[in-house]
Amino acid sequence: MDTTYDYVIVGAGSAGAVIAARLSEDPDVRVCLLEAGGPPPPTELVPAAVASLQNDPATDWMFNGDPGGVGKGLVGGQMMVPRGKMLGGSSGLNYMAYVRGHPGDYDSWAAGGADGWSYEEVLPYFLKAEGFVNSPELHADLDVHGHHGPVGVSVRQPVLRASNQFVEAAGAVGMKQGDYNGPARVNPDGVASLFQTTTKDGRRSSTFHAYLEPAMERENLTVVTGALVERVLLEADGEVVRATGVAYRTGHGTSEQVVTGTEVVLCAGAIGSPHLLLLSGVGAREELTSVGVACVVDLPGVGRHLKDHLHTPLMFAADGIGETMTEVAMSLGPDALRSPAGPLPADPADDAHLPEPLAAAKAEAERRIGEWFTTGRGLASSSLYDAVAFYSTGLGDEHTHDAQIGFLATGYTPSIWEGVFRLPPSAFFEDPESFLDPTRGQVVVLPNPVQPHSEGSVSLASADPAAPPRIEFNYFDDPHDVRVMVSVMRRALEISKAWPGGGLGEPVIPPHLAQAHGHIADAEPSDALLEDMARHYALTVYHATSTCRIGDVVDPRLRVHGIEALRVADASVMPNIVSGNTNAAAMMIGEKAAELIATDHGVHLHEVVG
Repeated sequence: MDTTYDYVIVGAGSAGAVIAARLSEDPDVRVCLLEAGGPPPPTELVPAAVASLQNDPATDWMFNGDPGGVGKGLVGGQMMVPRGKMLGGSSGLNYMAYVRGHPGDYDSWAAGGADGWSYEEVLPYFLKAEGFVNSPELHADLDVHGHHGPVGVSVRQPVLRASNQFVEAAGAVGMKQGDYNGPARVNPDGVASLFQTTTKDGRRSSTFHAYLEPAMERENLTVVTGALVERVLLEADGEVVRATGVAYRTGHGTSEQVVTGTEVVLCAGAIGSPHLLLLSGVGAREELTSVGVACVVDLPGVGRHLKDHLHTPLMFAADGIGETMTEVAMSLGPDALRSPAGPLPADPADDAHLPEPLAAAKAEAERRIGEWFTTGRGLASSSLYDAVAFYSTGLGDEHTHDAQIGFLATGYTPSIWEGVFRLPPSAFFEDPESFLDPTRGQVVVLPNPVQPHSEGSVSLASADPAAPPRIEFNYFDDPHDVRVMVSVMRRALEISKAWPGGGLGEPVIPPHLAQAHGHIADAEPSDALLEDMARHYALTVYHATSTCRIGDVVDPRLRVHGIEALRVADASVMPNIVSGNTNAAAMMIGEKAAELIATDHGVHLHEVVG
């Protein structure tokens, strides 16, 4: 392959794939996109198969993080941090929620010095990306959606009864149904809705499928997979430092370099981008020299100010309401029913002599996945993370909604509890075998403060590029976050009590915590008990941001301070985390970054909106 390009982009994820596709619209511009992973597997398209992509080294970086003030119940004390390692990045690994955030999030960015990043100024880039498919169940405000963009945004079909019931219950406690990506989002009392998801025709619409796949045949776009980028190549000429390319290691273990004539753009995400800057000698001098990395540019903000969302699962037994894990597995086809998780043999060659009940189950699973394949309908058409409410707790952060409550219309399998969450079911449930019986219905309500004050960091554990970074979340480091979490948990319980038909009953209270707090069954849990549940069992929502934020590390045009020809464009540049799921904002950053680069260097895009 050639080794010199106009633009070298590192990371083919939520922002990087967007930028590569947009810049390569100009046939006179040569773009090289480097990705550590490979093409997504076929299961990536199936929304309900999302959990199978996590904790798999083929598609997930499988980072670990120190949770700080939570995680007491975690096996090993480390929280798993899933990050997409494939074309499409985390947009191929996430739960597909399409949430822009609150307008006040972006207006506060602009007020803090991020010129050009107010809500009015970023909205055109959201619209440019979005290909909204309306459905009457969404109560959408069509004027605030994009209808011709590449990213499919829709609601699952058919809509599950339990998800509609969540929206109804949230309305009963004051969060009325509306479009959370529209004007209804600014109502301080809140808004509830079915989730708008990055899906089209029942299939995941990652940035790989939406942007990159249609552009792959362009002669001016080179996509290199299996490329572990080790550092940005920096040259110093007096006081001027310039990025000239990147060094990477191929999947075969050979070392290669690719050179840029114009810019390097880091799009490796809120974990990967600061890690690469630090490996390249850009960061706090003392930190770099302590692990043997020579400091090229002393930039202390790199890797600091890590923000993330945290939710505490409230589990409810819900026979007749939630979808059983057996039904979900059946919807994914026969392979989801195979040993060790299911009743079918591990080897399909052994299916020839199945007893009649198993043969019938296999046939039904084949029918269901076939229906999804041909129509895009069925349980397979969403992650089952299907409904949500946003509101303000009144505990601060008046510029935005500081609370989100999500709804999952099924439970978690034992393999997810143990392999992904690293939480032992034997500690959480009094009778885990009974509660996790795959033929029983469950639902999960997920209280989630979305304006955390606590900040973590990403730092170097080693100068070896193949070694993962040190991730410290410092959850609950600020007592404010504890107060908000308890408040949101209590509001989530109000929703469960307002459930149509008489409420959901009591959530699972882990027996050891019930005993420690003297909790009596069906009694109102104390604030201390709710806090203890969060400290033991709260989990990351996979929304890391702000580790290369505008102001400290990059300017509003996303150029790294003190270095020419180097930008960062991904969730790491957010001055503060948005009040909701972060993927839509990351794609918006990709769209805006592509236009900033094009404007600065005369690249001809098909459409310019800014």
